[in-house]
Amino acid sequence: MLTVKKLPKIETTLEIKESFKQLVVDAGLTMIHQGLTVGTWGNCSARDPETGLIYITPSGMDYEVIQTEDIVVLTDRLEIVDGFRVPSVEREMHVAAYNSRPDVNAVIHTHSLYSTVLGVNRMELPGISEDFVQIVGDKAVCSEYVLPGTPELAANAVKGLGVERNAVLLPNHGALCVGTDMKHALTVVTVTEKAAHIYIMAKSIGTPQLISMEHIREMQDFARNRYGQR
Repeated sequence: MLTVKKLPKIETTLEIKESFKQLVVDAGLTMIHQGLTVGTWGNCSARDPETGLIYITPSGMDYEVIQTEDIVVLTDRLEIVDGFRVPSVEREMHVAAYNSRPDVNAVIHTHSLYSTVLGVNRMELPGISEDFVQIVGDKAVCSEYVLPGTPELAANAVKGLGVERNAVLLPNHGALCVGTDMKHALTVVTVTEKAAHIYIMAKSIGTPQLISMEHIREMQDFARNRYGQR
């Protein structure tokens, strides 16, 4: 059953940072401008690794009008420490992702087209491209369906992410993507949606050939330890 649970508000001595609020505002704009959601759906959040506080988009507001004062700040126990808006209905999913993955400091939930197509068919997204396996994982599994905004959805999404994967498909809903910071999470979102598009197109004309697990592990090690300006 869908319910709206009122969150407790508490006082905190931890610093509330305007820069993290702006980070979340900008991520929401990027998501809507890149066609990764429509209307007011989807949500974004960032965790400050210094304080552990979580900055999240408000529920049901147009991304084009959200300002920094609309961003809600939560603890990892779903307590509000700053903000006057109702936080995203998917706040439990965001907080659950942070609590289960110390490496994650940004979470983006999209209603992107091709990722949702796979979820509607209860299909996972396998390792079909090099950028996908390097930044997202060996695959993005499709979790079990439950109603949005529920603790069960949060649990299923966290189970689908596991300890290494950075994206999970939410059946009949969208996708959840995570990253070490917001820039990383936005890249995961883009690469996941691109891979979903490629996979659907590839299946329409033939049989997609997957990358072997051996090569996936080699590329992941390369991306982590030897790629870029080290």
